[in-house]
Parts: sequence; structure tokens; C-alpha cells
Amino acid sequence: MDRPIENKSKITKRIIWISVSGIILLVILYQIFFGDRSTKLNVDINKVTIDEVSKGPFLNYIAQTGTVEPIQTIYLDATEGGSRVEEIIIKEGNMVKEGDIIVILSNTSLILEISNYEALVSRTSNELRQARLLMEQQTLNSKSQLLDLQYRILQQKRQYDHNKVLVKDNHISIEEFEFSREQYELSLEKLELLRENLNQDSVFRNVQVDALERSVRRMQDNLKLVNKRLESLNYSAPVFGELASLNLEVGQVISRGQRIGQINILDSYKLRVDIDEYFIAKVSKGLTAACDFAGTSYKGIITKIYPEVINGRFSVDMEFVDEVPGQIKIGQTSRIKLELGKPKTAILIPRGGYFQSTGGQWVYVIDPSGSFAEKRKISLGSQNPRFYEVLEGIQQGEKVVTSSYDNFGDVDKLIFKNR
Repeated sequence: MDRPIENKSKITKRIIWISVSGIILLVILYQIFFGDRSTKLNVDINKVTIDEVSKGPFLNYIAQTGTVEPIQTIYLDATEGGSRVEEIIIKEGNMVKEGDIIVILSNTSLILEISNYEALVSRTSNELRQARLLMEQQTLNSKSQLLDLQYRILQQKRQYDHNKVLVKDNHISIEEFEFSREQYELSLEKLELLRENLNQDSVFRNVQVDALERSVRRMQDNLKLVNKRLESLNYSAPVFGELASLNLEVGQVISRGQRIGQINILDSYKLRVDIDEYFIAKVSKGLTAACDFAGTSYKGIITKIYPEVINGRFSVDMEFVDEVPGQIKIGQTSRIKLELGKPKTAILIPRGGYFQSTGGQWVYVIDPSGSFAEKRKISLGSQNPRFYEVLEGIQQGEKVVTSSYDNFGDVDKLIFKNR
């Protein structure tokens, strides 16, 4: 029997279409499950900065600016309220020695107060002299009474002894004898009382005089202090130094405690440095720094830390260790390299605008082909003005985009153009 012959060309076309459709489906499925779905952005490679990650010594320091100040400042305050400026002897900006009169003041109330106090001291001194005179007079009177009584006792004793003999021979009556005896014994008792009274009066008067003497001495000491207040109207320099400021005008009336000026002691100088509060836990006394003056480096050391944080910054004082720069001037500034720790070997990534965009949480790492860069998470440690210390995420020799990421959005890849 004859069999129908199939068209082989139709069968071949069908197999081809089925194979092509299967391949396309496999490609689609692969792309769905395994394809690159990351977001991309085309970037001109000439408009980004690329740096290489390196390994080397990490110097833990911060760069700051210090301002030169005198090693010590003495503030001048008014000690007497209501004083009037009569004459300014030394102008600000001049050098002064200890004891030099800077300004002459007047104070009528103080002069009147001192006069009244001097009168009080004089009255108290007179009272002391009168008390001493009265004590001496009373002592003399008491001694005179004592002598009179002792003399009378001698007479009464003779009479009493004489009556002893007479009464035995019955030449006088017993009553007369007893009277002489009683008189004599009474005088002895009066003598004892007089002596006791004299001793008590002496003690009392001594106490009274001692109290008056102490009072006079105290008032005389106070008078010296009051006179010093009068002397302070000729306001003099307490130390040797530069009269940096004098905030006074002739005829001005000043109050107690008012700041009238300051003296700078120029034996040496120090630097006042303002530091970001981020480093407050890392800064301590004894840390050293390199201070640049006219291209020459001088060593400084932190001697004082001011704990108050103002506008996000705190201050420290630094003093020069070995040598003070020549021709240094108050108010002059210096670039300071403050060391926060000893050098250590670390993976280093250069500083750049990327940190402000990512907070140091990730960077774009350049692919070895150089055609694109991928986002990668990293962890950073300490920093200095040039580098960040890399703790993990990238290795030595890799390259990263270190310019700002603000125009990149949050894409996963940067595709480079213009290569």
C-alpha cells in the first residue's frame, strides 16, 4: 500500500521555533531569578575623584588653630565703691612695675569714715588710760587702808598683851580685858577681808584693762586696714607686666568690684585652642602638639582643659615645652597638630566628600575592570585630617570614589563614561 509522505521542512521549522522559544524562556527565567537587578547611573569618570586604599602608619592627630595669649592675666578691680577718677598716670599699652601708681582716685565718704574711726580709736585709748589711772588710784587707796589697819592691829595687840598681865593681877576688869581681845581679833578678821578684797579688785581691774587693751589693739589693726583703703585711692600695679587695658576716664565714678583693666604677665606665652566637642573624651592634660610659627615647629603641651562646651566646642590651654617662638605676639594664630595617640599600622582611606553623604557607612569601590563602581558597606575607626582608619569592608590596593555622592542618589552601581 502506498503511505503518505510527511513534509520534513514543516517538522524542522516547528522544532526550531520550539527550541528558540525554550531558550528565550530560559533567558527570561534566568534574568528573573539570577539576573543583575541593581540600579545604575552613568557617570563621567572625569568628574569624580578616585583614590587608592593603602596600608601604613596611622597618625592619630587633629589639626586645630591656637591663639597666642599671655601666660597669666591679672585683672584690676575697684576696691572702693563711689570713688572718682581724678588723674590717669599710666596709659594702657605701657609696661608697669609693681607699686607704680596707675590712677589717682578720690572718695569723700571714705575720708569721712576714716576720720570717724580715728576718733573712735582715740576715745577708746583715752578710756584705757583712764581705766589704768583709776586702777592705780584704787590700788594705792587699798594699800593705804591696809597699812592703816596693820598699824592699828599692832596697837591693839600691844594693848591686848598688856591687858593679859593686868587682868591677872586684878588691876583691870575682865570686861575691859575681853573688850581689848575682841577689838584685836576683829581687826585681824578685817585685815583678812581687806587683803582678799584687794586681790579680787586687782584681778578684776587686770581683766578690765586687758579687755580694753585688746579692744584698742584690734581697733588699731582695723585702723591700719582702713588707712590701706585710703592708700588704695592711689591705685598701683600689683605685679610687673604690660598694662593691657584701662577702662577709665577722668571724672568717672566707679563702683566696688568694677573691672577697670588688666595686666598681662609676659614672662611666657600660652595658646588657647578651641576643639570640637566630638574629641572631648580623647583630649586630656599632658597631650603634646606641634605648633607652627613662621614655618618652624615648636612643641606644646596641654596644661588646662575648660570643661564648658559652647557652640559645640570646648577650649584648652597649651604651654610651650622647650622654646618659645621669637617675636611672638598676643593674638597671633598658629596651626596646631594635636596628637591623640601613638602611631599604628592600619588600612587607610583618604578623606573626601563621600563621608558627608554616607556617614562613612559605605563607599563606591571600583571594579578591577575600571568600567564601573559598586556600593559596598565599610566600617571606619579613628580619623585624622588626611585619612580614616578602615576597620573592615575594603582592602589595601582597592580603589574607591572619594568625591561627594550627593548627585548619585542611592544607586548601586556607577557606570563610567568617557574612558
